[in-house]
Amino acid sequence: MTQHPDIAEAIEGELRLLDPAVRSSRALATELLDPEFVEIGASGRRWTYEEMLAALPDLTGSTENGPHHEAGSFTGAVLAPGIVHLTYECVHDGRHVRRSSLWRRTPGAAGGTPLRMYYHQGTPAPEGFRCSAEVAQD
Repeated sequence: MTQHPDIAEAIEGELRLLDPAVRSSRALATELLDPEFVEIGASGRRWTYEEMLAALPDLTGSTENGPHHEAGSFTGAVLAPGIVHLTYECVHDGRHVRRSSLWRRTPGAAGGTPLRMYYHQGTPAPEGFRCSAEVAQD
């Protein structure tokens, strides 16, 4: 089955946002986050675009020599032209989290404009749950 190009683009963007080189660079993160971005983190904290850009370089997973985010089991759906919903599982420093994000093209922009993350939410997985990203590493 062929994956829709917008879903593939959103997954690529999601993986880039987990990359320490992108997380530690405001310029690179800005390319991937929508100016109206909002996140509800696994901790329950609400993050705005500016708050996330300011904090991202200092969050765990933002250095090459620290713990990294391992993501897997991506699923995606095109909700409308230029709007993609992704879900996936992530393991970071022993924490298992289910994640969901919405990616969109800038309204009114030409088709060549990249998708940017508009909304993101992390939900801690139940105790004893093993994310597929971790299972794949065993």
